[in-house]
Amino acid sequence: MTTALSEEFLEALVTIVGPKHVLTGSAVSSRQAGGLKATPLAAGAIVRPANTEETSAVMKLCSSRGVAVIPSGGNTGLVGGTQAAEEEVALSVERMRAIESVDISNRVMTVGSGVVLEQAQQAAAAEGLLFPVDLGARGTAMIGGLIATNAGGNGVLRYGMMRDNVLGIEAVLADGTVISDMNLMVKNNTGLDLKQVFVGSEGTLGIVTRAVLRLRPTPRSRNTAFVACPSFGAMTKLLSFVEAELGGGLSAYEAVWEEFYQLIAIESGQHAPPFDAPHPFYVLVEAHGGHQRRDQERFLEMLGQAEQIGLLSDAVVAYSQADRDRLWAIRDDIPSLLRLLGTRFAYDVSLSLEEMEGYLARVFERTKLLFPDARLVVFGHLGDGNLHVTLKISDGSDAAKLAVDLIVYEELRGGSISAEHGIGIDKLPFLHFSRSPEELALMRAIKGALDPKNILSPGRVIPSE
Repeated sequence: MTTALSEEFLEALVTIVGPKHVLTGSAVSSRQAGGLKATPLAAGAIVRPANTEETSAVMKLCSSRGVAVIPSGGNTGLVGGTQAAEEEVALSVERMRAIESVDISNRVMTVGSGVVLEQAQQAAAAEGLLFPVDLGARGTAMIGGLIATNAGGNGVLRYGMMRDNVLGIEAVLADGTVISDMNLMVKNNTGLDLKQVFVGSEGTLGIVTRAVLRLRPTPRSRNTAFVACPSFGAMTKLLSFVEAELGGGLSAYEAVWEEFYQLIAIESGQHAPPFDAPHPFYVLVEAHGGHQRRDQERFLEMLGQAEQIGLLSDAVVAYSQADRDRLWAIRDDIPSLLRLLGTRFAYDVSLSLEEMEGYLARVFERTKLLFPDARLVVFGHLGDGNLHVTLKISDGSDAAKLAVDLIVYEELRGGSISAEHGIGIDKLPFLHFSRSPEELALMRAIKGALDPKNILSPGRVIPSE
């Protein structure tokens, strides 16, 4: 592998971070670039600073030389945001893995941006606390990346997205300036909330190096059920019913369409199907509370009432952590989904509940007209309006992908082209479907103010004019 970066520039990086932490050649290409396609990373070099100070020095050097920098964490993103070219530097936060403190009284945790999500969850649990952001890539995804992409996941319904669980950050701007807002308080109304500038910016405005995370009390009860619903309407009405009956205790409402269930629970051979007969819709319902016996009684009573009024037709209840793990394993088995589908195009969208059924029907109808062998697989975080839509077709060409992309995004009609995965490179051409010209102009103005040389993640998230 050749590099477009000069030897003198690489030596300058080595001076800052040490020889073991500037990677080139096969040490770069052996890593994945992230995204849905398993392509090798093509950066001219990977630099791995150990802290904020080294990150600042790296950015000052790159800014002075006009070298573009692509921040990266666990590379679990799905929109190509961490792909890099030979003339670009990939800056990895993987060495910033310190859990600096866990403050039990104030329920906050201070961490480096390279801390893996599961590591943060375990550190919180060891102190009887909960870091509630959770997703399938918990064993790989890093806190810095979760902040940069404003990650969502399974607990958004009760605990919010990443931006709702970050109290403070430390970040390095494109010119090396350090912005340190390591706020420990839930309430801090002192002007602009600067940390939110960086949450969801996908590395285009600054590189997050440290963060203060908000923790919650560990739930004393967890009640989980996998339920079958007779119709889409029943599934959405059940959501309102459950929320009302559980009085704010609902933490997850994960919807699964029949096609997904058939593939994962039956065809994959990896799971024991929880239901004997097929149903058109399924929901994984989980509630958190403060008293296991009382909460379980209430939960079971709620399920019984829902069945009596026709909102569900069957239910399997978890009575142990092992039961709960088996039910969640069906919802989380995305590797089996990818393996069984082969060529497919996957989308992450959000829209109002009343629009969902019609939207999916329109998308499938239009796709079938172009690709008669199309197969639609749907699952998602229904409680917060987020659908993961996968279309399997035999034609995997770029032209076919573009045709399906346009169908999926044109039919949204006011929804979001990205509910939780971000924009990156892949969705940039379609951002205008969700954001107005005035909003895009403001994004460009903010980018120009913080990164006038356009060296942080250029060509991502924020479209040029």
